[in-house]
Amino acid sequence: MIEKRTGKVDGEFSRREMFSAGAGLVAGMAAAGRASGSEGKAPGAAGPPGRAVAPGAGRFILGLNTSTLRGHKLPLVDEIAIAAKAGYRGLEPWVSELEQHAAAGKSLEDVGKQLRDAGISVESAIGFFEWIVDDDGRRRKALETARQNMELVRKIGGKRLAAPPVGATNAPMPDLLRVAERYRALLEIGDEMGVVPEVEVWGFSKTLGRLGEAALVAIESHHPSACILPDVYHLHRGGSDFEGVKLLSPRAIRVFHMNDYPSSPAREQLTDEHRVYPGDGIAPLKALIRDLDAGGFEVMLSLELFNRRYWNMDPLTVARTGFEKMEALVRSVRGG
Repeated sequence: MIEKRTGKVDGEFSRREMFSAGAGLVAGMAAAGRASGSEGKAPGAAGPPGRAVAPGAGRFILGLNTSTLRGHKLPLVDEIAIAAKAGYRGLEPWVSELEQHAAAGKSLEDVGKQLRDAGISVESAIGFFEWIVDDDGRRRKALETARQNMELVRKIGGKRLAAPPVGATNAPMPDLLRVAERYRALLEIGDEMGVVPEVEVWGFSKTLGRLGEAALVAIESHHPSACILPDVYHLHRGGSDFEGVKLLSPRAIRVFHMNDYPSSPAREQLTDEHRVYPGDGIAPLKALIRDLDAGGFEVMLSLELFNRRYWNMDPLTVARTGFEKMEALVRSVRGG
């Protein structure tokens, strides 16, 4: 189903039990792959002939990453109001916005109340800290920054915090097992703070530029909360095949950055500014959403755009257009 801000189930998206991911990242991989790759009806499951139907259908929250409105330079509270008006039930703010709000002497707890009153959950937030680098001093400082970021996210009721490979984008890729140990250290801070860090894929980076690299780091961290933050643009930019998502269990991905990309320029020449609304480019989004749905993923589809053309448009129009395009994609997959 799609969850909307009103909390009601829309149209044909009736509530179903979530697919259990009890076996974790590794044990769930094969089962999720089989579910999304099957043809026809799964035993005991209803659905139109010819469609792969898993025993438990996916559950999607449509969310807004505030980068989409970044060029409008709006206060955080205005972005929340826009997200609510546009229909979103999820938000992914940047930590820098939380810092600015607090630095102005305003209450982050009040922001949390505004979100709750609007029926919006903060499934993730965006921060930048060098948790992955080889330099011990820089890494210690980064872990303290991560702790501070998590405290801000916690104050607004946030659940997760992006952990991209900041500081390791141009250096030769370090031993990924060592990276997994560093990710575990970050996860242990998350245990203390009540906020889960997500290994984020950055397609342009020499480290964690591919989905498989992020999956290895998450698996080898040996931590039950380990998870991955993929992005449609970044998977393509880094050369990952979207088929790889089917090898992961629902516990592996709780937030997926949604966008699209054009056929030109070439993959290696794409930049963030080339991101377009979902459905306006050539990404295999229907297949991706079908795989997430069939695999039983409970995930926020978070609209993350950096397109400067959109920054020159009315922000509510931008947010609403993104919502409607994501909603239409999910409906098209489910025959709505």
